[in-house]
Amino acid sequence: MDAALEEDVYDAVIIGSGPSGAITAHTLAMAGFRVICLEQGDYALSSDYAANHDMWELVARGHWQAEPNRRGNPADYPLNVSDTDLAPSMYNAVGGSTIHYSALWSRLAPSDFRVRTLDGVADDWPISYDKLAPFYDEVDDFIGVSGVEGDTAYPEGLSPKLPPMPLGKLGLKAAEAMNELGWHWWPHANAIPSQKIGSLAACARWGTCIQGCPEGAKASFDMAYWPAAIKADAKLVTGARVSRITTNESGAATGAAWISKGTQYHTRAKQVVVCANGIGTPRLLLLSASEQHPHGLANSSGLVGKNLMLHPNCTVIGYYDEDLESWRGPVGSVISSMQFFETDRSRGFVRGPKLHACPTPGLLFNGIDPHRLLPFDALWGANFHHVIRDARNAIFWGANIDDLPEESNRVTLDPDLCDGDGIPAPKISYRYSENTLKMRSYVMGKLVEIHKVAGAKKLVEIVDLKGEPGHLLGTGRMGQDAKTSVVDEYGRAHDVPNLVISDGSIFVTGGAANPTSTIAALALRNAKQLIATLNEAN
Repeated sequence: MDAALEEDVYDAVIIGSGPSGAITAHTLAMAGFRVICLEQGDYALSSDYAANHDMWELVARGHWQAEPNRRGNPADYPLNVSDTDLAPSMYNAVGGSTIHYSALWSRLAPSDFRVRTLDGVADDWPISYDKLAPFYDEVDDFIGVSGVEGDTAYPEGLSPKLPPMPLGKLGLKAAEAMNELGWHWWPHANAIPSQKIGSLAACARWGTCIQGCPEGAKASFDMAYWPAAIKADAKLVTGARVSRITTNESGAATGAAWISKGTQYHTRAKQVVVCANGIGTPRLLLLSASEQHPHGLANSSGLVGKNLMLHPNCTVIGYYDEDLESWRGPVGSVISSMQFFETDRSRGFVRGPKLHACPTPGLLFNGIDPHRLLPFDALWGANFHHVIRDARNAIFWGANIDDLPEESNRVTLDPDLCDGDGIPAPKISYRYSENTLKMRSYVMGKLVEIHKVAGAKKLVEIVDLKGEPGHLLGTGRMGQDAKTSVVDEYGRAHDVPNLVISDGSIFVTGGAANPTSTIAALALRNAKQLIATLNEAN
C-alpha cells in the first residue's frame, strides 16, 4: 500500500465511489484539486456479469443478488433486517449500486421540494427545482441520457441529449391503454445511451440491465464518470473499508481511518465528503462519535439515521395473447406516468406514485417468478412452452410509492452484528406508514385498470415487491436550521463545516421519482460549492 496515502494531506477524501462519489471526484479533480476516493468494494468486471453465463437468471440470484444479506460478497456488510417491512438493496463496488440499477432517469418534480408548503406534511427543501435544474442538465448531457423533450409533467427545458429508446411492441401496447384512459404518459428517460457517447456504448437491448450491462452501454458510474475522473488525476483506492471519520480537538474532520486486508490506515484531508448511501453514511457518522461529537459525528440535531425512506414498490404483471417481445431491453421503463403523483386528498392520502411500464425479460426476472402461483412441477414438461410464451407476452406495470419521512424509520448501530472487520453493522427499523399503505392500495387498482383496458388475459398482483429498489434516502437531511437538519443546502454539516454529505441521505422528502438523477445533480452542485470553499482556503 502506498505510504503516501497516510503521509499526504489531500484537498478532499471521498468515501464511496457511487454516483455522488464519482461526480465529486471528477469535479474536484478537473478543477485541479488533489482528491482520493476510498471504496470498500472493487471493480465489477463486465465479463463477470450474469448475462455472460448459461442460465444467467439463476446466476443473477447468487453473486448478483441485490440484497447484501442474501448475496454475501466479501465487500458487503450485513444488515439487521429483523425490524423492517422492506429489506434494502445496495451494492459495494466502483460505481456503487448503479451496477445494479435499471437506469431509469427521472427527476423530482417542483412540488416535491415544497411538500410542507403545498400539503402541510414533512418539510420543504432549502432549495427549489429551479436551483437544481442546471445541475440536472449538466449531468444529463455528460452521461448522454436518452429520452424525449417536452414531458408535460415537468417545467419547460427538460431536453435529453440523445434520442429515446424504442417503445417497441410493449411500449406501444402500454401507451395505447393510457391514451384510452386519458392519462398522462411519456417515453421514459434512461441513463442508457441510444448512441455511443464518451466511454459508453450504444444499447444493444440485452435486457439484463439490473445484473450489469455486458455491452458497456448502461451509465453505471464506474463507466459514466470514473474513467474521466481518473484521467483528471483523481485517485481511487478499492478494498478500503472506512471505519470512522477522524476529528481533531476542535471537532473538525481530519480524514478517514480505514482497513484493507486486515491492515489499518489513515488518510488525511482538508475536506471529507461522505457518499456512502442512505444507510452507509449514517452508519459511518454514528461510528465516528468522539468527545466533541458524543452522539455521532454531525448529530447535534439527533437526526442522523432518522427519516429513512425506501420507496416501497408494487406491481401488476399482465399477460397478453399477442407477442410483445417482453424480453427486449433495456429493463428500465419504456413509458412512465405521473398522472397520480400530485396530491388529491379525495384519494385519502397525500402525494402520489410514479407509474412505469417495463419489460419482463426472462422467467425469473429480478427474482420474481410470475408463475409462482403454480406448483413447481407445473412450470416444466408439457407446460414449459406455455410458460415461455406467457413470459414474452407480458407487461410489468410497476409503481414507486412516495415514502414520506418519519423519524421512527431509522438506521442505528446493531449492538451485536458486525462486518468482516469487526465494525458494527447497521440495524434497519422501518415500517410502512398508513399513508404509504393507502397510496399503494390505490395505485394497485389503477395498475389493474390499465391492464384490463389493454386486454390482458391474466394478471399477477404483487403488492409487496421484494428485492428492490435501492432507494436509500433521508437519513442526513438538508435544511437551514441546525436543530432540524444535519447539513445545509450544499451538503455541509452544520456541526462540522469541513464535512460534506453528497448522497441520497440528504433528501428531505423522497418523491416518487427514481432518485439517482437527483443524487447526481445534488452531488455536482455540492462539489462546485466545495471548489469555491477550497479556493477561498488557499
